[in-house]
Amino acid sequence: MTATTAPRSPSIKALSTRQVSALKVLLFVVALVPAGRLVLAFFQDALGANPIEAITHATGDWTLRFLLITLAVTPLRKLTGWHWLIRLRRMLGLFAFFYAVLHFGTYIVLDQFFDWRAVVLDVLKRPYITVGFAAFVLLVPLAVTSTNAMVRRLGGRRWQALHRSVYGIAILGVVHYWWLVKADVFAPLIYALILAVLLGLRAWWREQERQRQRSAPPPQAKGQGRIIPILPR
Repeated sequence: MTATTAPRSPSIKALSTRQVSALKVLLFVVALVPAGRLVLAFFQDALGANPIEAITHATGDWTLRFLLITLAVTPLRKLTGWHWLIRLRRMLGLFAFFYAVLHFGTYIVLDQFFDWRAVVLDVLKRPYITVGFAAFVLLVPLAVTSTNAMVRRLGGRRWQALHRSVYGIAILGVVHYWWLVKADVFAPLIYALILAVLLGLRAWWREQERQRQRSAPPPQAKGQGRIIPILPR
């Protein structure tokens, strides 16, 4: 009687290219759900007494959520070993930009009716709008350079240096939200705590890497490893 080996169950740590592609499609559909619900609520007149404010707040919330989800990819990958998560990060970042465009567009089109003078005055005089506008402007280059062609054109180091600005953008987003609500800061406080954990993990891992590099023995030069006596001439 010969023993038969049971088929190995698929591991979530090692998804195939086909599985990741299917996951991307699912993620794309799910990420569009908040926008779809807003459109549906708009046409059903279900956005409350101030629909413009409801749309503005909802798109702003989802911008910040997608920013934090994007920043959570690397820590989650390191903690779980799910390396395929990195292949979803670009789409998540682009959806953060998508909702930021909807957020900014709602303010420009529905709130200000393309009154550019009023927009400029708002940006200059209202600090929470100044911070939010700065975050949006900084987000644009990240979206533009998100393609593989731009990675090759900029080079890996310059591309990474540019995209590290997402940390500052997320901080500006939290500050924008905090200054907007003024009194009831519970929701922005939650976002701030999540962001602090995500940035704190990165700082801790970076410090751990520095310590490992300091404690590692220096690489031996060619010919090193044997004793060469130094005699006076």
